[in-house]
Amino acid sequence: MKNYLLQEYNVQKQSGFTLVELMITIAIAAILMAIALPNFSSFLVQTRVDNEISQLQRLLLSARNTAINAEQNVTICPLNSSNTCDDNWHNEISVFIDIDRDKVYEPAADERIIIVKGAIDNNDKLQYGQDSIIYTPTGSISGGVSASPFMYCPKDYDDKSRGITVSTSGRSYVSSDTDNDNIDEDRSGNEITCS
Repeated sequence: MKNYLLQEYNVQKQSGFTLVELMITIAIAAILMAIALPNFSSFLVQTRVDNEISQLQRLLLSARNTAINAEQNVTICPLNSSNTCDDNWHNEISVFIDIDRDKVYEPAADERIIIVKGAIDNNDKLQYGQDSIIYTPTGSISGGVSASPFMYCPKDYDDKSRGITVSTSGRSYVSSDTDNDNIDEDRSGNEITCS
């Protein structure tokens, strides 16, 4: 008889969340998102900077390798509307065979574009102390290099700035944080900062 009573009064249990449980879950999720979003923004900026520096490093390597392999002078610079090098490094940057080393892209003189890197984010800065770099057929730099490295500085994140130093031998070196202060330094130990 006991089994019969238990079966008769057995109430089916409903599954689901109560309103209180749902509100607590939403509150916890909101707190976690408030903690994660600022870090995510910083992560996105760091990724953008690393990507731009990697692209610029590959551009420099491509220019040097092309100069050596083609046994031609190769120029890397931002070209203006008249195909002349200028110092607006935040614009598109072109690598081209520059037979007469005049820093002018002249397709009629059998000069050809090797590769073009797109412009950087409008709010960021890319600076370099010269209007061009010319690689000779030996892979070294013609006319010297800037004393300051390429410097890429994202807007409102000065501590995320990175750079590339180009030596007269033609080699390029990406900056790193050598003193563990979370700010990159060039090969001389100077912090990467844009003006």
